Amino acid sequence: MLNEPLKILAVDDIRENLLVLEAALDQPGVELVTVSSGFEALEAMLRDDFALALLDVMMPEMDGFELAELMRGTERTRAVPIIFLTALATDERRRFRGYEAGAVDYLLKPLDMVELNSKVAVFVELARQRREIARQRDELGLALGRLRAHGDNSPLAVLEIDANLRIVSWYRSAEREIGFSAQDVLGLKVEEAPFLAPADRARFVEGMRALLGGEDRRETQEHRFLRADKALREGEWYCSSLAGTGSRGASVMIELLDVTERHRAEETQRLLIGELNHRVKNTLATVQAIASQGFRHARSAEEFQQSFGGRLQSLARAHSLLSATTWEPASLRRLIADQVAIGAVSEERLRLAGPDVDLPPELALRFSLILHELATNAHKYGALSNETGTVALDWSLTRHVLSLTWSERGGPPVVAPQRRGFGSTLIESSMAADGARISAEYAPEGVRWHLVLPLADDAALEPPPLLVTDTAGGAPAAAIHEAAGPQSAVFLAADSPAAGSLAVDAAAHRPSAQGLRVLIVEDEPLVAMELMMEIEDSGAIALGPATSCEQAIAMIRETGPDLALLDGNLNGERIDAVADELAARSTPFAFVSGYDRQHLPKDHSERPMLGKPFLGREVGAMVRQLAEEAGALAR
Repeated sequence: MLNEPLKILAVDDIRENLLVLEAALDQPGVELVTVSSGFEALEAMLRDDFALALLDVMMPEMDGFELAELMRGTERTRAVPIIFLTALATDERRRFRGYEAGAVDYLLKPLDMVELNSKVAVFVELARQRREIARQRDELGLALGRLRAHGDNSPLAVLEIDANLRIVSWYRSAEREIGFSAQDVLGLKVEEAPFLAPADRARFVEGMRALLGGEDRRETQEHRFLRADKALREGEWYCSSLAGTGSRGASVMIELLDVTERHRAEETQRLLIGELNHRVKNTLATVQAIASQGFRHARSAEEFQQSFGGRLQSLARAHSLLSATTWEPASLRRLIADQVAIGAVSEERLRLAGPDVDLPPELALRFSLILHELATNAHKYGALSNETGTVALDWSLTRHVLSLTWSERGGPPVVAPQRRGFGSTLIESSMAADGARISAEYAPEGVRWHLVLPLADDAALEPPPLLVTDTAGGAPAAAIHEAAGPQSAVFLAADSPAAGSLAVDAAAHRPSAQGLRVLIVEDEPLVAMELMMEIEDSGAIALGPATSCEQAIAMIRETGPDLALLDGNLNGERIDAVADELAARSTPFAFVSGYDRQHLPKDHSERPMLGKPFLGREVGAMVRQLAEEAGALAR
């Protein structure tokens, strides 16, 4: 231990000589151990470490020379300095033998105590220095061992690069995280390192050179890397560089964090936030369309309030059901039960017959509105308007095709309506995006609605005609197109010069959209209906809606629209292909979307965008803006 006294061994067969040495060598921090024979000396040196040995030359059984030779032959005592003490005149031959045996000095008796203490003090100081060096060596070794252990155990991959850009340290953590062993990489220059991605190699080398070229620095860099299994990963490289000083060369210690999963999570989060934003705005746009269309057809404020509230309740119930299943398919029977729960139809007057069927989320939302409208019409005009009428709801599922019939009995005599209201139009149009066929049969005994709906892509039916809506009466006016293909829609960005509420006086000076054909690409039926009516109010002709990219492109090629309004996403399908087709034909278009601009096609980011929900005057202003662009292109 550092504070233990240093020990000096004195060997003499005469007791009085040992007592003299004890009296003369009374130094602080020094303990004199005395023995009277060579054998006792060997035993003592097996027990303790000595800074110096004072050996009498002439002793019985084993003299000082023999003891010194034995000490030099043993690893434990080989480095102990020896001073011979002798009362005999020493010739050169005897002196040479002493030095040959390992002596560092000779002192003649009687001893000069000043000289003895001076020489002993030198060896005591040397021993203290050796002890301190050994202590520092042990502490340094312990610190290096702990550093190595921390580097090996680190959750980050730890490595070191020297001033020549060679890998000089490769910890087990690096082997664990990257997959290469120390044998694979130690001594390699970083430009030869197998774990660097080829596309990032030059930038990594340049970054390391910059760190090694200046003072001590800390820096975080981002580079991809290759694991030993060839997997390409994203990495954050935490670098600490030390400038070279004296004999120490410059170096960079690196801790590599694999952030691949974090980047994926951040991207997923960004997409989820964008999708949530899109869904919320789409829902708001649907609510806006319900309010707008309901107001157009309502005969009184009370009627509007009642119908609007009922439709919102229906949507809310469907949303709650979908949220409870984390937006998974919803049970048809559960949707019907929710309509019973909100009082749309009484349970005792409703007969159900059909298997358990799950509807996709978006389809479930639309279907809940259809059920609500059917029940509302039955309450107003049909079987549920009296005390005795009943409703039968029958459905079957064959090869992923749902066939459903709503049959009313016992109500007032049925007369085919002369004018179609919003409810009937909503029923007929809300499933168009899903390839459904919906028809009504006004039999004398009661109205019947028939719905045939494919629930899988390979069961798709031939789509119904796409219509231009007569906004005055709410009835279909003319079949425009029957081809299936992608949707197209116009967006006015909330952050673009044409975004938000455009100044009415500025829009009034734009060219009229009268007679221009505007293609609507939108998969939400109510939103598409609202867009069509606003477009027609502006004097233009509404084409569509197209509800998929395939259908939209087919309509663009067959009808050659003058303008287009594009939804940003069609049931999970990106709109890029439609935007590319319109741009190739120099057809002005805008986006109408619940997404932020960053989620729209990057190649068309300069196009105007109308955010959902929108105001009617914004749609008209956008159509006039696009008409102005079309006129400029024509000139």
